[in-house]
Amino acid sequence: MAFAKHIVTLVALLLSAIAPAQAQKTDTVADFYRGKTVRLVVGYGPGGSYDLYGRLAAEFLGRHIPGNPTIVAVNMPGAGGFKAIDYLYKVAPQDGTYLGSTAQQLAMSTLVDGKLGIDPRRFSYLGRLVAMVDVAVAMPKSGITSFEDARKREITVGAGQSTSTSAIYARALNAYAGSRFKIITGYSGTTEIQLAVERGEVEVNGGESLPTVLVQNPDWLQGKAVFLYQNGLERFSQLSKVPTMTELVTGAEGKMVMRVLAGTAEVGRSIMTTPGVPAERLAALRTAFQAMLKDPQFIAATEKRRLMIAPAPGEQVDAVTRETMNLPKEVVEALRRVLQN
Repeated sequence: MAFAKHIVTLVALLLSAIAPAQAQKTDTVADFYRGKTVRLVVGYGPGGSYDLYGRLAAEFLGRHIPGNPTIVAVNMPGAGGFKAIDYLYKVAPQDGTYLGSTAQQLAMSTLVDGKLGIDPRRFSYLGRLVAMVDVAVAMPKSGITSFEDARKREITVGAGQSTSTSAIYARALNAYAGSRFKIITGYSGTTEIQLAVERGEVEVNGGESLPTVLVQNPDWLQGKAVFLYQNGLERFSQLSKVPTMTELVTGAEGKMVMRVLAGTAEVGRSIMTTPGVPAERLAALRTAFQAMLKDPQFIAATEKRRLMIAPAPGEQVDAVTRETMNLPKEVVEALRRVLQN
């Protein structure tokens, strides 16, 4: 009996020693963030899906981070989303005070372009807000009725830079699906591209996100716009007659490339932080992200704004990055031909 009491006492002492250590760890993170302003860098212009979801996280995430820092969203468009990525990787403090809503094709683009000087595996994701299906949109006044028109004549497509999704999709379809897209670059994001479509400067917005369509232009799904293709692993239920990019191509290489492109949707609209963030802060940020998803006010806001939410933990998004960086050499070479054309 005396031995049992001794064991109970020992366990109690151990627990009493661990509890302050855990509290001190939490307090250390809280002390760091208390009174600070965290900046969430959005890699594209205002109004697009990166901006919508980035600002959603900026609005609600801070209340769940120990110390409750203020989070401010900052737009940093340029280089097809890679200006912001370069800034987060090379310039921003690597201490957990900078977050990002950046290009979902980060890993794929850096894999095939060594000149970017970025290892995406050094970034850490807090979590994903939604998987992202991109669609190509034309207005009825363009005379375009389906993807088949792009096989018959040259059609102009708006894009940010050569590394932006709209440009990548167009080059891939030109290479493997017989389309004749002419890519016009220089736009800051999909909002500006869509304005160009409506003005008649270009005919197609080749990389609009489906969640953005559901929020800003739900009438497009009722015949107010023409959808040429969708970049997803399968057809979205409300676009059942619109082919996926994989369906449009023939040949094993083309289908392989299109599956990789569709896989970028798994990263979707995620929130990342810089390399080098201390482990305890990264863990706190990831815990805060998961708590935000359960926040009744967050849920109410997404419903009011009609924002799709299909979350995934940061560790899962990190795994997608690692898998992409480990693609077989033949797949990388095929992607390089498309991305660097």
